[in-house]
Amino acid sequence: MKSKFPILESERVSLRQFVASDLENVFKGLSHPDIIKYYGISFDSIEATKEQMVWFADLEKNETGIWWAIYSKEDGRFLGAGGLNDMSMEHKKAEIGFWLLPENWGNGLMTEAMPLILNHAFNSLGLHRIEGFVETKNVNCKKALAKLKFNWEGTMQDCEIKNGEFISLDIYSKIVGE
Repeated sequence: MKSKFPILESERVSLRQFVASDLENVFKGLSHPDIIKYYGISFDSIEATKEQMVWFADLEKNETGIWWAIYSKEDGRFLGAGGLNDMSMEHKKAEIGFWLLPENWGNGLMTEAMPLILNHAFNSLGLHRIEGFVETKNVNCKKALAKLKFNWEGTMQDCEIKNGEFISLDIYSKIVGE
């Protein structure tokens, strides 16, 4: 993986490396009940959220992924985060993840920012497959993946426990050139 962290841009969004000043925005997102409802991680304090910032940095350092802070090009507002993790260069695949602050939902930002990440994964990193694991009840995320032409591969029934309850995960994939 290239050591230089690329800035990715579209008409409305700019994706850049996380910096220390993003901590409060990451906490705002990963403590928000509407985001963490279907998200695999949450934090209850700014101090605890520092763990997530270390995780972002370690992905690049360990060459196991890359996550971007997503900002509005119009006014510089933090919108959310997206990226790749569990990357395997041996198998030429990675898992994609994404979240937006709720005030940015329904504006087409996910379908504008995700192709930037996918293009980077396929064209710069040389990956062949991008996987997405989505809680079965997360209808909005599944709709967005369909818009991005991800293929539904199946459902892992009751495969994880979240808040004391079993959850099922739908598996999606996008192969280079699709």
